[in-house]
Amino acid sequence: MSTMKFCRECNNILYPKEDREQKILLYACRNCDHQEVAENNCVYRNEVHHSAGERTQILQDVAADPTLPRTKAVICANCKHGEAVFFQATARGEEGMTLFFVCCNPNCGHRWRD
Repeated sequence: MSTMKFCRECNNILYPKEDREQKILLYACRNCDHQEVAENNCVYRNEVHHSAGERTQILQDVAADPTLPRTKAVICANCKHGEAVFFQATARGEEGMTLFFVCCNPNCGHRWRD
């Protein structure tokens, strides 16, 4: 498997680029005009598939964040714990802000929204 290539001029990442006239593969810098001929004509692509929980961008350890406000006015539907952190964020495909809650029980971490 190939490694990432970096520009000799500005140290930014080089990206694969096709030279259609000469029918060769180049690596080109998007920051400056540096280009170099690829030694190997194989380009690798890494696709990362996320679960629905990852797409909400709420981390499991968010309950330990001391900067987030906490409330004891809610009860977790999953474990019945009486404390949660909360914050507002935009939900995908929805307009406006949504209030998110995360259970403070370290063995739970259940997430819900208001």
